[in-house]
Amino acid sequence: MMFVSLGIGTVVAVALIVVMSILTGGSVKSPNGLPTSALVGTKVAAFSLKGLNGGTERAPWASGHPSALIFFASWCVPCRGEIPKVAKYLSAHHEGNVVVMGIDAGDENSAAKAFTKKDHVKFPVAFDPNDDVTAGFFKFGQLPETVFLNAKGVVEYVKFGAISTAELAQRIATLKSA
Repeated sequence: MMFVSLGIGTVVAVALIVVMSILTGGSVKSPNGLPTSALVGTKVAAFSLKGLNGGTERAPWASGHPSALIFFASWCVPCRGEIPKVAKYLSAHHEGNVVVMGIDAGDENSAAKAFTKKDHVKFPVAFDPNDDVTAGFFKFGQLPETVFLNAKGVVEYVKFGAISTAELAQRIATLKSA
């Protein structure tokens, strides 16, 4: 009888951890053991932010484009390794109707501009100095993160941490074929 109680207690504890993680926007493990996000499968409202280099950047799905949003900042150590590789990859590849947009979060304007200039970032970058979209819409508390959304604004996948160019290419290909 004691083993049954321990088994039930363990199942209840694991279930509570998963539920709390989902409710607080954290990640849980998918059936294949990889981290996933409570955002997957949810529709994200369209947003607009000032462009880092002027103008306004709008959520690409508002105009029917699947998209990859790369959240980064100049002060983020992993971002310093990720962004130069992503910028170089994107400058050499055409992504079709998939729009790749950077979102520089929680940063100073001058630092963000210097960072993207140094790394030759040519893709559009929205400036989110107060984390309105980063923490508000997406509930991210750390960087870098990359979100892949279909043309209707439904989250297909969230990559926690720096993304490799191979994974970026694979995820963009998935969006193109959808």
